[in-house]
Amino acid sequence: MAATGRGGWLAAIGWTIAFLALSWIGAGLLGFVFAWLITGDVHAVSAWIRTVSGPSILVQGVAFLLAALFATWLVGIKAAKLDLTVLRWRDTGSPLRGAGWGLLAGVLAAVAALLVAVMLTPSGWSADAGGPLGYAASLARTGAVLAPAALAEEVVFRGVPLVLLAAVFGRGTALLVIAVIFALGHAFNPHVSGLALGNIALASVFLGLVFYAPGGLWTAFGAHFGWNMTLAALDAPVSGLPFRIPLLDYDPGGSVLVTGGAFGPEGGLAATVALTAACLLMVQRLRKDGA
Repeated sequence: MAATGRGGWLAAIGWTIAFLALSWIGAGLLGFVFAWLITGDVHAVSAWIRTVSGPSILVQGVAFLLAALFATWLVGIKAAKLDLTVLRWRDTGSPLRGAGWGLLAGVLAAVAALLVAVMLTPSGWSADAGGPLGYAASLARTGAVLAPAALAEEVVFRGVPLVLLAAVFGRGTALLVIAVIFALGHAFNPHVSGLALGNIALASVFLGLVFYAPGGLWTAFGAHFGWNMTLAALDAPVSGLPFRIPLLDYDPGGSVLVTGGAFGPEGGLAATVALTAACLLMVQRLRKDGA
C-alpha cells in the first residue's frame, strides 16, 4: 500500500530530486575528467564528448554508472534508508536468470518493432562488406559500449526514484513520472522528435514493468540491453545514435513516421505498436504472478 501523508511524499520527491541531481552532476564531472585524461587537452574535451563514437559513448556510460552507484549508496541507502532488497537488486529470482529473461523480452520487442516497419514500408536489409568474424567482433565491441549505459540508466530510472515514488504515489503514477523524466533525458539526442520522445517514455514504462518481474533490476537491465543490442546488431540506430556494423546494411525506407528514420525504430509508429504490445504482455504477466 502506498504511504500517505505530506511528510512522506515531500521526502520522496526531495530524495528523488537529490538522487537525480547527484547522478547527473556526478556523471558530468566524471565524464569530463575521463575525457580529459584520454584527450590530454582540456580544451578538446567538449568536442570529444559530443562526438558520436564508441569510445565517447563508453566513457559517458561508465561515468553515468559510477555516479549512479554513488548516488544510490549516499541518497538511497544512507539517507532514504532503502536496502538492496527494496531496490530490487536482491530478489527472490536469480539475477542471472532474470537478466536472461529480460534479454529475451528486449530482443523480441526490438525485433517486433523492426518487422512491423519492414512489413509496412520499403525498409529492409541488404548485404554489406565484411564477414561473420568481423560481424561478431563488431557486436562484441558494441555490446561493451552499450552495457554500461543500459545498466546506468536502469540504476537511475528504475532504482531509487521509482522505488521512492511508488511507495507514496503508487506504482502506476511512479511509472508515468519516471517515463517523462526518462524521455526528457533523451531530448537532445540526434534526430529526436516528439514521437521519439513519446516512444522512449513508453519504453520506460515497459522497463519499469519488467523491473517488477522476478530478477528486479537485473531483469530490467537485460531487457534494456537486449532492446539496444538488437537494434545495433541489425544495423538500426539506437535512440539516434548509429552503430555501423559489417555484413548488414539496414535502410529505413518509406515513411519516417513509421520507421523512425535516422533516429531509429524508437522514432516511429512501428516501435509504438511493439512497445505497447510489450507493455500489455508485461501487465498480464505481473497480474498472473501477483507482482
